Amino acid sequence: MDSDENERGWLARRLLPGGTEPDPRFTLANERTFLAWIRTSLAFLAGGVALEAFAADLFADTLRRGLAAFIISIGLLIAVGAGFRWLRVEQRMRQRRPLPLPLIVPLLGLGASCATVFVLVILAME
Repeated sequence: MDSDENERGWLARRLLPGGTEPDPRFTLANERTFLAWIRTSLAFLAGGVALEAFAADLFADTLRRGLAAFIISIGLLIAVGAGFRWLRVEQRMRQRRPLPLPLIVPLLGLGASCATVFVLVILAME
């Protein structure tokens, strides 16, 4: 093990074995992208909680809870996907390989589309 490898923590050695340390700017950009995905995930979580808390008079209980659970689940999937994406990008940068496609983008597109349809349905019901 070289001295750079000794300076890394056990988790970094386990998750990011081998390769060379990328330029810190790229690692920090990857982290900022991860945090942007997490903010998006939190927005879906807040939307699901708000739907459950404030839309009691707009929908039947089972429909409202189902929609809220669906929206919160999308937020959960985006958060998990963000973690996996961060790790995959970091591994690829260390190996100097092409970056992976962001597989959580279609999930976000589906979630945003469903939310849009939901809002349109609410507006049409008024």
